[in-house]
Amino acid sequence: MKKKVYIISHSHWDREWYMAYEQHHMRLVQLMDDLLELIEKDPNFHSFHLDGQTIILDDYLQVRPERKEALQQAIASGKLQIGPFYILQDDFLISSESNVRNMLIGMEESKKWGTPVMLGYFPDTFGNMGQTPQMMKQADLPTAAFGRGVKPIGFDNEVLEDRYTSQYSEMNWKGPDGTEIFGLLFANWYSNGNEIPANESAAKAFWDQKLADAQRYASTNHLLMMNGVDHQPVQKDISKAIALANQLYPEYEFIHSSFMDYLAAVQTDLPEDLGQVTGELTSQETDGWFTLANTASARVYLKQWNTKVSRQLENIAEPLAAMAYELTGEYPHDQLDYAWKTLMQNHPHDSICGCSVDEVHREMLPRFEKANEVGKYLADEAVAQLVNGIDTSVFPSDSYPFVVFNTASTAKQGTAKVDIELKRIPFQEQYPSEGYDTLAKEPKRHYHVINQTGQMIPAVISEEQIRFDYDLPKDRFRMPYMEKYVTVTIDTAHLPAFSWESFALVEGTVDPLQDSLIKDNGRILENEQVKVAITTDGSVNLTDKQLGKTVENLLIFEDVGDIANEYIFKQPKNDQPILSTVFNHQLEIVEDTPLTGKIRVIHEMKIPKSANDLLTLEQQKVVDFRQREAQRSDELIPFILTTEITLDRHSRRVSFETTVNNQAKDHRLRVLFPTTIEVDTHEADSIYETVVRPNCTSKHWENPSNPQHQHAFVNMHNEQFGLTVSNFGLNEYEIVEDAIALTLLRSVGELGDWGYFPTPEAQCLGTHTFSFGIELHGEPASRYETYKQAHSAQIPITTQQTSIHEGSLPPQHQYVTVAGDLFEVTALKRRKEDEALILRGYNLSDQAADLCVEKDGQAPAYLLNLLEERKEDYQATLRPYEIKTLEIKE
Repeated sequence: MKKKVYIISHSHWDREWYMAYEQHHMRLVQLMDDLLELIEKDPNFHSFHLDGQTIILDDYLQVRPERKEALQQAIASGKLQIGPFYILQDDFLISSESNVRNMLIGMEESKKWGTPVMLGYFPDTFGNMGQTPQMMKQADLPTAAFGRGVKPIGFDNEVLEDRYTSQYSEMNWKGPDGTEIFGLLFANWYSNGNEIPANESAAKAFWDQKLADAQRYASTNHLLMMNGVDHQPVQKDISKAIALANQLYPEYEFIHSSFMDYLAAVQTDLPEDLGQVTGELTSQETDGWFTLANTASARVYLKQWNTKVSRQLENIAEPLAAMAYELTGEYPHDQLDYAWKTLMQNHPHDSICGCSVDEVHREMLPRFEKANEVGKYLADEAVAQLVNGIDTSVFPSDSYPFVVFNTASTAKQGTAKVDIELKRIPFQEQYPSEGYDTLAKEPKRHYHVINQTGQMIPAVISEEQIRFDYDLPKDRFRMPYMEKYVTVTIDTAHLPAFSWESFALVEGTVDPLQDSLIKDNGRILENEQVKVAITTDGSVNLTDKQLGKTVENLLIFEDVGDIANEYIFKQPKNDQPILSTVFNHQLEIVEDTPLTGKIRVIHEMKIPKSANDLLTLEQQKVVDFRQREAQRSDELIPFILTTEITLDRHSRRVSFETTVNNQAKDHRLRVLFPTTIEVDTHEADSIYETVVRPNCTSKHWENPSNPQHQHAFVNMHNEQFGLTVSNFGLNEYEIVEDAIALTLLRSVGELGDWGYFPTPEAQCLGTHTFSFGIELHGEPASRYETYKQAHSAQIPITTQQTSIHEGSLPPQHQYVTVAGDLFEVTALKRRKEDEALILRGYNLSDQAADLCVEKDGQAPAYLLNLLEERKEDYQATLRPYEIKTLEIKE
């Protein structure tokens, strides 16, 4: 039987990378022009795989709208193979929901044109998320093709104890929940059939090598050749080249083919000894230098922006709009699709990873801003609709009602702030400055806060202030005015998930609360649960009173040199860490109220201004970063770290906000949290998974560091206690002995990879603010509550003033109840085709559990897949690591 060679034409299209977006865009237009012409002229041209991302169609038609019919014809005839995704994302650095929306929108866009290629396509993703098998299976994608994460062994090696190697390019891939799919590794990369020669001598040399390479890893007689690579023009003489190959190698059959045809053939002939890989694939069994995990800290401002916009869309705008639908009968599907598409244009790996030239990342910021503003607008609209429908007639007629919303899936324990307008003077009544003076002359009044039962609520109320503001009515011209207002901070001791509660500001003097959370001139923050002590070296000791446990030497800042690039961190030889504890520090009390204590710690460090001049020369010579001899400069400059430590009245979580004006180059800043816990593994927040990772590297590892990805938290624990470090948009950490090291900033001056591309803006000069937190817990089962609090901490409470009026909604209400300690909700939204209420989430653990979801006493009707299609009736159980999407009855 002849061996069959399947040649798939493609071009891996990074929308932006080592050139600005429009530079790549214009080359895409040329590629598509050539491709459509070739499809028309060459009847033997089988098909072209359009890189798994439908956004390419939009990008092309933006310049060539008149070619839409030609595109449609090429897709309908099968000549142009599209989908199933919207973009090719970096799956670790975008949210769980972003990964799903990429499939949802990609499938929808694909089906507008024709039939998508039902293949999970990850040719150049920087590692692969562990839940890929379950996610692909739940999107009806039975196979994933990928280029990274597994080390191919071949037939000359034995696979012994290594878990992330494969003898073959074909394998089974098993997720943590037990779901299995077929995995296809581009063992010779996705360019192994690129630029096939059409002349005899060159073709002979080419195929002798390429066939041997492919057969080294192939498990069957079906060999895959990927005819393309990054930004590769279509090979116009491919039919001629294939005909020549068939002439030169009669023992083989060479065909121009597609993924669907190849996969159908190869899966019918798989050997019994096909291997299996499990969980996340991050090149764990390699030398560790090219996992590319350090992209998690490249241009950290991009990751912070991404977290901000993701939370705005997923956890604020969508839940509020889903609630408001019950009053309006409308849900902003089109606006949300626009926002999601705009956000996802920043999610390709070369974009969100921060590993492109400066022009690329400058263009990303307006996209983040645009998507965020759409999310804010939609949230404001939904809130306005909701507060208009909430009955506030229970409050006194001369009071100022307001509503507090918790759109997180965990009860909130902390504080909520709202600005309450007391009086306004429109410009049409008084000239602005006169209106200001009128408001300023009015006597000051005193206030307190009550809930809907008239009970007084602990609150801190600011002095009256005056400012300009305006309304934008939907039926008339804008209305500017001067307003007098106060800022009200209330205690939210227990605000249930997906709920709202109404309060009112009432005039009247009450005895002020006298309690303080600050002691010892600012060296101690303390509530009933925890005690935070700032030590003489500026580090922090944390005591959990319930546990009777103190962890010391927390919040130590560490700075080291970095002479590598946006992809990879490399510390100079013999470079020693510079620690904040060897420098002076200052303390300031920022806020001291009965509800909140806030201390400012100022660390006055000095660090080298940059690497020495040798680094620039080594970069220009494209010296491998592992061979560089550059050192840090001998010139030191001030490096002032200002950290605000906040403790709320009822919280066990201590929050930190560190600000620095970075004027140093070629360095990395981390904050260290020693735990005293000696264990072999730790846990981190990943995509629909609390992933368990080893604290030590494999025997093959050569990289002195072992960076890892995270989203909301990382945790170390033993049988007695544990420590969870949470964050906002800080995606890189490392376990160093017993310490959790959280990367705050990494400053480098070049892109890296295949040449010298200077990136001065990747030095991240200027002011940066980093938010993170810590929380202790007891026995292992209690750690999941800290995980939920870490997620919740990323979602701000929403507040809105309203008027006194009757309404159809009660003043206090929990919209959806989710009873399940191990279930983390990632979406509460409406389905586009029928407005059904959709709730999605996942099991935080490896344990089976009960799950009770109710709305107005009704359980969900159906279990859905990730495409939100009905699969079976709802069952109130949760399998280990299960991702669950529910359709809720209304």
